[in-house]
Amino acid sequence: MLLDLWLGKESGIDVIPEMLKRIPDIAIIVVTAFATFESAVEAMKRGACDYLPKPFTPDQVRAATRRALESVRLRHRLADAEHRLEQADDDWFQAESASYRALLAKAARAAAADAPVLLRGEGGSGKTVLARWLWQHSPRKDRQFVSVSCASLKPAQLRDAEGGTLFLDEICDLSADSQARIAKLFEERADIRIFAATNRDLEDEVRHKRFPEDLMFKLAVVTLVVPPLRERVEDIAPLAQYYVTRAAQRQHRDELELADAARRAMAAYAWPGNLRELRNAVERAVIVSPGPRIELDDLGIPSVPAPAGSEPVALGADVSLDELEREHIARVISRAPTLEVAARTLGIDASTLQRKRKRYGLS
Repeated sequence: MLLDLWLGKESGIDVIPEMLKRIPDIAIIVVTAFATFESAVEAMKRGACDYLPKPFTPDQVRAATRRALESVRLRHRLADAEHRLEQADDDWFQAESASYRALLAKAARAAAADAPVLLRGEGGSGKTVLARWLWQHSPRKDRQFVSVSCASLKPAQLRDAEGGTLFLDEICDLSADSQARIAKLFEERADIRIFAATNRDLEDEVRHKRFPEDLMFKLAVVTLVVPPLRERVEDIAPLAQYYVTRAAQRQHRDELELADAARRAMAAYAWPGNLRELRNAVERAVIVSPGPRIELDDLGIPSVPAPAGSEPVALGADVSLDELEREHIARVISRAPTLEVAARTLGIDASTLQRKRKRYGLS
């Protein structure tokens, strides 16, 4: 933004904080015919990136603009580097569940190809982290990764991704103008690899004319469906321990462990917020837990009684049908608002559910 020092009776310097609040990535160059040392210092203190006294030549404007754009690019690269450090630990991807192992095998093949990838899945299921994993295992891993929220996509972000990878988060939030810009990248065969993500029914968006069908096909050369956490029960314990370790390091606490009751409840809970909810619950527990173990009360999730010594049951494990049924009923009850709703979900009547609860000792 080229901002004059004087806007009628108002001072341009006074609007700088509001502009930065509305558009955080903006670079503001203050221009004025009344240059003073004091106003230059004040403009910089308020957040301007440059100060250009009049009269100036077109070349001077171009040079100032180039400097401003470069400062924005450097900020993006720094933020990207910090995020990569935060997500660098591959322990996050040590999956036990068959569904996620199958996803990672397909993702590895997709990463090696230089083609668009569409990531689908519920909010908080890990689409953004998987997009970075794809980039880090792709031929473009040594070039820039530009992650943008589609609700606030800017042309400059497309330019920043030239030669690298562009991640479009929540593509259903793209405006009609931004949809056209992305489609143009394909038409011009721009040197940008595109990953896109959505938690909505994209076909429904197309049917209602909110998203162009041809763009959907261009983005979905490879489609990866990220399973919700409730379908990855075997992964809950290792993921929780990973989050505990990372959170304990940040809080400068000694090694913490999860109590058995906490582990059982985490395996039985439906986690509607998926990985995001699990991470937040663990981080909160690390902060509030007074002792060396994280108890169920520290997590703030429903409890599910279990016989002494029992472990969370997984499909295909060496357990009896009774144990499998007990575990399934306990999980459905934990996330249902009423027992009547739980009975309907299980396909049985309420009286049958009551008998099974009594048989398995479920409260």
